[in-house]
This record gives sequence, structure tokens and C-alpha cells, in this order.
Amino acid sequence: MINKIRSTGRTRRSVLLALALTPLAVQPAAADAGAVPSPAAERRVSAYLDSIHNRPEELVSFFRQLPKGGDLHSHLAGAASTELLMELAVEDGLCIENDTQRALAPPCPAGSRPAAEMTTDAGFRQLVLRAWSMQDFTPGAESGHDHFFATFGLFGEASWRHPGKMMAEVANTVARQNQFYQELMITPNGQGARALADKVGYDADLSRMHRRLLADGAMGEVVRQAQAEADLGLEEFRATAHCDTGRPDPGCAVPFRFISQVSRNSAPERVFTQMVLAMELAERDPRFAAVNLVQSEDGAVSLRDYSLHMRMLDHLHGVYPRAHITLHAGELAPGLVKPEDLRFHIREAVNIAQAERIGHGVDVRHEDGADALLRTMAQRHIAVEVPLSSNDQILGVSGPEHPFPLYRERGVPVVLATDDAGVSRITISDEYRRAARSYDLSYHDLKDLARASLDHAFLPGRSLWLAPGRYRPVRECRAVHPGEREPGAACAQLLAASPKAAIEWRQEAAFAVFERRILEADRA
Repeated sequence: MINKIRSTGRTRRSVLLALALTPLAVQPAAADAGAVPSPAAERRVSAYLDSIHNRPEELVSFFRQLPKGGDLHSHLAGAASTELLMELAVEDGLCIENDTQRALAPPCPAGSRPAAEMTTDAGFRQLVLRAWSMQDFTPGAESGHDHFFATFGLFGEASWRHPGKMMAEVANTVARQNQFYQELMITPNGQGARALADKVGYDADLSRMHRRLLADGAMGEVVRQAQAEADLGLEEFRATAHCDTGRPDPGCAVPFRFISQVSRNSAPERVFTQMVLAMELAERDPRFAAVNLVQSEDGAVSLRDYSLHMRMLDHLHGVYPRAHITLHAGELAPGLVKPEDLRFHIREAVNIAQAERIGHGVDVRHEDGADALLRTMAQRHIAVEVPLSSNDQILGVSGPEHPFPLYRERGVPVVLATDDAGVSRITISDEYRRAARSYDLSYHDLKDLARASLDHAFLPGRSLWLAPGRYRPVRECRAVHPGEREPGAACAQLLAASPKAAIEWRQEAAFAVFERRILEADRA
């Protein structure tokens, strides 16, 4: 996250972890508050949603208030608003290259100007905004794919110094969008992992390379540095969001976990070293949950080494069985790569790399044995993280061309996500509204999408639900529908012991409140 390292003690890390993952207080909607039985409420809210389909302002309000689970696919640097990144560029005295609008460290070289001039020159500010995001983008000489991925290189210098400030903004957005949990993708101690990889070098014998990375405590030191970075980032987050004051920002109440990013378009030794670091963190530090491969899936190195990367993950899964795996796979479309590259990425992610979730999964129809693959994903409850706007902007795939309805028809769990909300200039509410409009979803469908996002989250503890995709409460909580009234003793005990169940219950309580408000407004 950041390169400045200082020693931090186990006590500080334990406190930050407790703040991140302590189960939230159960907040059911009391029976005397007017909550109505869920099935009846669902039917009436669905009818209300149908009645406002041509009333844009009411639709925007409906989807903003709708409880929307958690965001499981969000890159921190891409999730922060472009406006915040520009503010950070000014704060840090950065420069902007004239030709490309790339952020540069000071002093400003020839052919650049101070970022501070964005505060007085509206035209300059708009130029940077468009370069650093998809704002006003129309395909022409540059494709949506190329513009989207280029933004990270342009604002990169502005994004690495203040992860806590970015986290504060993102967490506040999550809370205000009526979500209850987030998983943020970050790159832990990239500098340390890179240095160790270059020192050790690549060895096709993965067991031997793994031993060399661990030798003499070298990887242990890289892990400790990554934890120290996380400590500093979280301290900055809590200070920025006023979490330890009498008036904390709403984002302070949003539990989160980190997913460690691996740069897939790097040399094999660097990819493998980042994977080992990610899995070491996931097994040592509960703030870190999983590993994911990032960067463009159609990159030359990613395409060349895709199957190698899947074998690396398969090997490390046997060494670190408690580390979760979620993978960008199938973020491809015809024309972007040759047909042969559309035939196996999702399948290998599922069958070789042991992925528990798939990000994007857009090219599934082109996979060899697509029917068998979909059956496997449904049987193993492997969820697909679907960012509809990102898929449209990067791949030009939307509406009936998108496999969103195919996954749902075949029983594959689907969760909506933002991917890079700041770059895309969207919110999770936009994604739910887009899904409802494009695929004629009912209110019940929307609730199940939100439930799935928490059910498939990498949260510790038992789920509130009997089985994935079957949203019937477990035995302890079956006596009362979540959100209608206070839980009984056995249910309360489960909620106190399980962060996952507690957050799921909180969402059900929010559904009861939401339904009551919508119906009261409809009667008014």
C-alpha cells in the first residue's frame, strides 16, 4: 500500500483487526416498529418498483436506499474518486505532464505543470479528469479497453502515498450506498516482494522455489513489512474518517478485509513471490483474506503464462489451504484476443487454480465444455463477481450479450460489484439499477443478489443461511424471519460468534426497514 515502513507491535495490529472484523451489534427492526412479513412486503415493493419504471428520480432514490450487501470486487486505487486523486496530487505537490496528463513527482520537469494549477484552471482540471477516468469517454482513436487501463498509469503517482485517505472515502461511499461490508484489493509491499523475487530468481520446481523464498526468514520479513504498511494505512484511515472521535464518519462502521493483488503481467518469479506473500498474509493476518491476479488479462505476459499461473496457485493452495482464492478470469471478448485464448481461462481458474469466486467471467460462452463448466460452478457454488459498467466500458459487452442471465439460469451464484468505481464514474446503486433494467429483475431478485454478496464474502463464521442460494435461516434463527423482531437466545449466540451471520442479519433488518419506508411512501 505504501512504501514507508516502520516497526509496529502485535498489540496495535490486534486493535486494528478487532476494529475491522468485530461482529456488529445486531440491529433488528422491532416488531412494534411496523415491519411487515417479508413475502407480503416483497410483493408490494415489487409492484411499487414496477410502477416507477418511467420515473427516473424515484428510481434513483429507490436503488440508493436499497440494501445492497457487500462489494467483493473493488480495487482501492480505482475505487477512489478521481476528484480525491486530484486533491492528493495537489496536496503532495505533484506535477502533470502536458502531453499525457500523467502525474509526476516534483520538481516539475520541462513539459509539465504543477498539479496545483488544477484549482485555478477549470479547463486543465477537466482535461485531467477525463484522462484519469472514463468521464465523457467516447471510443475513437483509443478504445474503451485501452483508455480504462491507461488511467492507472496516469494517476499512479497520486494514488500510492495515502491509502488511508482513499480507504476513508471508499468506506464512506459504501456506507452511504447502504452496503454493509467490503473487500478491497491492494498490493501489499510490492517493493519488498519484487526485491525478494529478483534475488531468488525463477525455478520451474515450484516446491524448491517456495523453499528458497522462505529461507533465512526472507519472506517472513516481507510479510512483516506488508503488515506494517497495513497498520499505517489503517491509522491514516481512522484519522481521516474521525473513527476515534465522538462524530465518526459512517465508513468507520463498515467491516472490511483485504485481497492481495498479484501483477499477472510480470516475470514468473515476481508473480510466484507475490502469490506466496498473499497466501502467507491470508494465513497469518485475518485482515487479509485472499489472493487475486490483476492487470489486463489480454496482456502479452498474462496470455503467455496464464496456465503457469494457474499451476502456481494449485501448488500453493496445497501449502496454504486456508487462504482464499478469487480470480479475474474471462475478462475477455472476441476480437480482443485470438479465439484460442477464449477457450480455457475460466475453466482453468476453476479446475486447476481452485478459485472460489471468479471476477468478470464474460467469455464463458466461448469456453470449451461451457455446459460442464457451468454445472461445476453451480455445484461448487463458485460465485461470479459481475461489474456490468466495467464490462461495458472495457469489453463493449452489455445487455443480452452479457452472460449475467446465463449464469443465473444455470444456477451459478452471481454478485454485483463495482470493479473500479472511481475510474468508471459509477456507484453500486448504478449497477443494481442497470441490472434491474437490463434483465427485468424483481425486487426479490435484487434481494437475493445482495444476499449472495454476503453469503460468498470471505468472512469468518457460519452463514445465517441454511445453504448457498437457499435463503432460509439456519435452525437457530428459523423461529423468526431476520429483521422482524429480536432474535432468540440460540440465534443471538450465533450472531455474536459469527461476523458473517451478524452482517447478514443486519442486512435483513435493513430490508425490513426499507420495505416499510417504501410502502409508507407509496401510501402517502
